[in-house]
Amino acid sequence: MRIAFFDSGIGGITVLHEAMKKLPDEDFLYFADTLHVPYGTKSLTEVNQYVKESVGTIMQEEIKALVVACNTGTSAAINELRSLYTIPIIGMEPAVKPAVERSLEEGRRVLVFATPLTLSQSKYADLVARVDDHSIVDSLPLPELVEYCENLNFDRQEIGNYFKRKLGHLDLGQYGTVVLGCTHYPFYKEILKEILPTHLELIDGSRGTVNRLIDRLREQGLQGTHGTNDIKFMCSNEDPAYLDKMERALAFLRNR
Repeated sequence: MRIAFFDSGIGGITVLHEAMKKLPDEDFLYFADTLHVPYGTKSLTEVNQYVKESVGTIMQEEIKALVVACNTGTSAAINELRSLYTIPIIGMEPAVKPAVERSLEEGRRVLVFATPLTLSQSKYADLVARVDDHSIVDSLPLPELVEYCENLNFDRQEIGNYFKRKLGHLDLGQYGTVVLGCTHYPFYKEILKEILPTHLELIDGSRGTVNRLIDRLREQGLQGTHGTNDIKFMCSNEDPAYLDKMERALAFLRNR
């Protein structure tokens, strides 16, 4: 049986990639809701429905656990999914807590990059309220970055100029960490490292999410022993060109 990963598009492949490194004896399924990507600019009601429809399709496959590798999708539907299905379902949230802990040690602030919908949800507000006792967290929506990623646009000059425009009004010297609060964003880590001050640390939720997945598999005796890191790609519009795009996105992460 496979471990399934779900996202609106190719962003969750950053989480899949982390899982493939840590779980070599597992096999995987990756499903992208290509009919409705991107999620981050849509309404909560729309995203909730899209996620439930996609997961319904995923559940027709032989899977033993599901990772909702999408911060926006997690905010919109994770509780409902867990009420509908009995397999382990792991969600994602921006890695604000570890970022706050590290930045407090340095006396600096935290900057969170995320989609507009993620930043507008109570789940995000509750997370920040829970961990940010010193009011050091600032947020910046980067909706266009998802579209760049979905087009496999990794042009260093074009993307670098985009970041410079978005960050131009900020005093980056006051920040210690930047949280990549959308699973599409880690595709741009190397470009960000080139333009951000060297003291800034980039954090995303992939590692913590995969660690939670591993814990849940162990708790329920679901660890794989005979898998080969095989990956099956699926998408909601069944477009062969998009299946090829997912293969290329994974190859990009493996080769960088």
